[in-house]
Amino acid sequence: MKLKSHLIFTLYTIYGILLKAISGQYPLVQNVTVTEGGTANLTCRVEFNDNTSLQWSNPAQQTLFFGDKKALRDNRIELVRATSSELTISISDVTLSDEGMYTCSLFTMPVRTAKAYLTVLGVPEKPEIDGLTKPAMEGDHITLTCITQGSKPAADLRWFRNEKEVKGAKEVNASGKTFTVRSSLQLQVDRNDDGVAYTCRVDHVALTQAPQQATEVLEVHYAPRVEITHSLAVPQEGQYLKLECVSKGNPSPDPVMWTKDGSELPDLDRMIVEGRELTFTSLNKTDNGTYRCEASNHLGTSSAEYVLYVYDAPTTLPPPTTPPLHPITPDPTALLGSHASDPTVTGNRDPNALGQHGTDHALIGGVVAVVVFVTLCLIIVLGRYLARHKGTYLTNEAKGADDAPDADTAIINAEGNHAHAEEKKEYFI
Repeated sequence: MKLKSHLIFTLYTIYGILLKAISGQYPLVQNVTVTEGGTANLTCRVEFNDNTSLQWSNPAQQTLFFGDKKALRDNRIELVRATSSELTISISDVTLSDEGMYTCSLFTMPVRTAKAYLTVLGVPEKPEIDGLTKPAMEGDHITLTCITQGSKPAADLRWFRNEKEVKGAKEVNASGKTFTVRSSLQLQVDRNDDGVAYTCRVDHVALTQAPQQATEVLEVHYAPRVEITHSLAVPQEGQYLKLECVSKGNPSPDPVMWTKDGSELPDLDRMIVEGRELTFTSLNKTDNGTYRCEASNHLGTSSAEYVLYVYDAPTTLPPPTTPPLHPITPDPTALLGSHASDPTVTGNRDPNALGQHGTDHALIGGVVAVVVFVTLCLIIVLGRYLARHKGTYLTNEAKGADDAPDADTAIINAEGNHAHAEEKKEYFI
């Protein structure tokens, strides 16, 4: 009984080994992806082999290697390793025509095979940007077109404006096994586009290190714009003042022209023009006026004005020779008045315009005060006059009308009774 069990166990062991040997005699391969121009390694393995030969064939069913024997005369195809359990070959300088299904055969009875697909990636060419005219004029409509060829699969094109991505319109066309990709970007250029770099970048699986890209820098011509900056917020007599004519245009509007009140500058000894700057070495009241800066190029002319009002120089008392015995507490009303008169509290308003408005307001206030004073004087005088002459007064007829039958008798009575006139008067107190 014990012998029988041992025999059965041995038979099962032999059967398992045979099954494993049979199953291990199937070739094992893997698909391969390579970039055009690169090298592809094709490997075929078996777990158990009883010295049966392995063979690699190309998509055209041409034998490349049978064991370690080369069958196809192609200098690009080389043997890497040949053993009883592995056959590895390499194909260098791979082209798109090398793509396809490769077969590994194990010559058993029957012959067992395994297939591996070789994928070849087409590398896209460096892109080119068309449609750019130099220089472009402000307001022009232009279309930038980026083109790349030879990609497989189709490449992706992306646009960037100074590293910030913008959207373009993409178009893909097949040409054989590769693709031509085109992307368009429509622009209405303005002065903000002057000097801006537009970049077309190609993204593709075959570009493992860095993407292909092309860059064009726009040059935009536009008419100038002018503004005047000044070095003093509140110009005063005797101070140094610099006015700068800041002009932006392309081509650059050089030189600029300075005028005062519509005429040439009157005092070139104190008013020095250097490039875009107008400098006053020592201000005085004669410098008051409107200064104009004008700049132009072939696209247009622009100007700006600055109204200069020179204030009186501040007068200050000399400092005391001895320090005060007690610390002086700042007067909050004085601080408030100082803050209110500080020209910096006017913000961005023109300090010259502020001074003119203050003079007008003072003049109007003086006139109103005089009118009010004269009116009050007239009212007082008129009141006193009316108070002194107010009462009841009788005519001659009225004085003698008490006992007279007619007007003539009343007059006679009035003249006769003149002595009693004081008795007829009425007074108002």
